[in-house]
Amino acid sequence: MKKISLKTFRGGVHPDDGKGLSAGCPLRPIEPGAVLYYPLGQHAGAPAVPIVQPGEQVLRGQKIAEAGGFVSAPVHSGVSGTVRKIQKMRMPGGGTSDCIVIENDGKMREVPFIPADFTRLSAEEIVKRVAEAGVIGQGGAGFPTHVKLSPGDPSRIDTVLLNGAECEPYLTSDYRRMLENPELVVEGLKIFLQIFPGAEGIICVEDNKRDCAEALQKACRNASNIRVQLLKTKYPQGAERMLIWAATGRKINSSLLPADAGCIVDNVETAVSVYRAVALGEPLTECTMTVTGDAAAKPQNLVVPTGMLYREVLEAAGGLSAEPEKMIAGGPMMGNALFDLDTVVTKTSSALLLFRKDPVAEQAVTACINCGRCAEVCPGRILPARLAVFADHGAEEQFLKYHGMECCECGCCSFVCPAKRQLSQSIKSMRRLLLARRKKG
Repeated sequence: MKKISLKTFRGGVHPDDGKGLSAGCPLRPIEPGAVLYYPLGQHAGAPAVPIVQPGEQVLRGQKIAEAGGFVSAPVHSGVSGTVRKIQKMRMPGGGTSDCIVIENDGKMREVPFIPADFTRLSAEEIVKRVAEAGVIGQGGAGFPTHVKLSPGDPSRIDTVLLNGAECEPYLTSDYRRMLENPELVVEGLKIFLQIFPGAEGIICVEDNKRDCAEALQKACRNASNIRVQLLKTKYPQGAERMLIWAATGRKINSSLLPADAGCIVDNVETAVSVYRAVALGEPLTECTMTVTGDAAAKPQNLVVPTGMLYREVLEAAGGLSAEPEKMIAGGPMMGNALFDLDTVVTKTSSALLLFRKDPVAEQAVTACINCGRCAEVCPGRILPARLAVFADHGAEEQFLKYHGMECCECGCCSFVCPAKRQLSQSIKSMRRLLLARRKKG
């Protein structure tokens, strides 16, 4: 493999990555359950609006809820069967969402998917196919992809970044996707570049995944406008702002979008979904998930139909080897603790982590010793210890004055704090409060 210079950002941490438990496990599709729950609010923006009624028969790939606005995404059934009802279900983030409940008939009867030669499509036609397929960012945020692909001034976009860093510990599904299907990742990126023909495509991969970089380089060897960029292995290398800085040297803050820096950023799995939506005409009805941890009987990587329950995913993965004290949806740094596995798998689900011990619960929180470690590792270059105090005391003006909104909620500050203070949690709570207030106002 040709030597590639490594790039990175200031700050960050190096937690034990735990990826060895599942990195060697190929992606394995699992069968959908007897009943599927399709959330109307599994993406950023307005919830989708149901267009089916209880008792109605549906087909696999059929749209069952339409987008509730421009910043929204439709929902499609991943099975054929009967609509039973709409009910609230627990979501991985801890809240609830109305879900369309479909009883699976096991026949997998499909709507006709209409493929297309994307090289003959206009930018508008591509964006429309992406929107109709319900593609959203599968790196975690769930932002509707068609919105990302519709910047105010498309001529300003000169760089399309695919995030293959997968910097969260324990997660390996993106790694397996890049290793097993590099051609799908590259084809998805080509579709992005069809929309922005003057842009360069860069696939960003951490240097602990050199085998993926080699596979991707081989897959894009005939594409003059696509290259692979190795990044230093460090958390949170895959965060949007950090990725843009490492790959291009450009800075954005919380009030700017990547498009303001001439960039479009998306996850490698999202690129695969874009390829399937545009070239094959298939809607997004599945996600890739890593099931791992020392309490998992058989750590592995799965292709999971959306609408299943985490409990069913665990059963399909082989169950538990021990009773877990801690269960997490997503990665250990930015994921959400689960108290109930009757939680719905969404388009953005990435992992189910199961641990025999909960080290955080055992830690005794003590007073801040003003060591400055949180500021040293903070990739946003803010003061987490001070901001957490403002957040805990409801000091909104001081929180804003000291740039609390620039926090990317990566958790690096909590990870290194010798006093075991939950700095990131306090700052995150205040940010969510202020963001909700802005949205209302």
